[in-house]
Amino acid sequence: MKKDLRVILSGGGTGGHIYPAIAIADEIKKRHPQAEILFVGAKDRMEMEKVPQAGYKIEGLWISGVDRSFSLKNFIFPFKLMSSLSKSRKIIKNFKPDIVIGTGGFASGPLLRVAISNGIPTLIQEQNSLPGITNKILAKYADTICAAYEKVKEVFPANKTVITGNPVRQDLLKLGENREEADQYFGLTKNKKTVLILGGSLGARRINSLIETFLQRFKEEDIQLIWQTGKLYYEEYKKYDSPSVRVQQFINRMDLAYAAADVIISRAGAGSVSELCIVGKPVLFIPSPNVAENHQAKNAMAVTEHDAAMMMTEDELTESFDTCFFSFIKDERRLAQMASNIKKLALPDATSKIVNEVEKLVNKE
Repeated sequence: MKKDLRVILSGGGTGGHIYPAIAIADEIKKRHPQAEILFVGAKDRMEMEKVPQAGYKIEGLWISGVDRSFSLKNFIFPFKLMSSLSKSRKIIKNFKPDIVIGTGGFASGPLLRVAISNGIPTLIQEQNSLPGITNKILAKYADTICAAYEKVKEVFPANKTVITGNPVRQDLLKLGENREEADQYFGLTKNKKTVLILGGSLGARRINSLIETFLQRFKEEDIQLIWQTGKLYYEEYKKYDSPSVRVQQFINRMDLAYAAADVIISRAGAGSVSELCIVGKPVLFIPSPNVAENHQAKNAMAVTEHDAAMMMTEDELTESFDTCFFSFIKDERRLAQMASNIKKLALPDATSKIVNEVEKLVNKE
């Protein structure tokens, strides 16, 4: 392996694309401290903030997705695409990467397309059981595809698809040691049951509305909350912040949030599901209905079929949440069994396996 390894990673739009890319970058740096790493994301999306916070440089492209419904914004998409392809060519010409890695999202499309056309080794990391349109297009031309589910081989070329699992943050592997630190970090009461609510980086309207409705019930049951509202809803719900309800727009120390939690309520994005299997805490999944082909529900069902989590659709919440969740959280035996079962589904070595594939491609060159 060459000492001056140069790597570009591209992916973003949501935390589900950003954090896998950061995890891969961290593993590359761990193995190759002299490696030069550059991220490429979409301008005005959260990666432009989160990647520098993780210690990496990032370039932004003027790119976005196509609206599935009729929208005037779609008319400027060709111009955005042309602009992004042009800037991608400049980035690749100047940086001279040995490999380009895409983790999904708008920006990875033009960048990987340019890398492929220039004969640069490319690797795609697909988190979901149902791939997005960008990776579906790129998969035909990429050298290697690292995926989390066998099912993707029905869509991607099976001969170059490797099942690795999804990258997760390595600080999640030692959560048990951090409970006291976690309680102090969030200002929680020690030995009091804690529920962590996760609606994704942007937030989930239905989950936030649900928690607001049941705040008094949580108080009556003496349950404290770490409530991540997401960027879009923080201003609306921050008024509820108190010693027993810690309202957060975004949680920078997810390792401590997981360590503090006794039970977790979460969306079922692929990255979240992979992380929660490693965390090994009882989970209620509330899948987003606003995703292509209902893949969040399918992600959650892949866990619930092993009796490793609960799942409620948004339509079921009004009728079932009160009775099902509050009886669930009191059933210590069931909580322990679910925690044990979900831990068995974890693939903690995914990031290492992906970087193994990166090294194979670079060495092949």
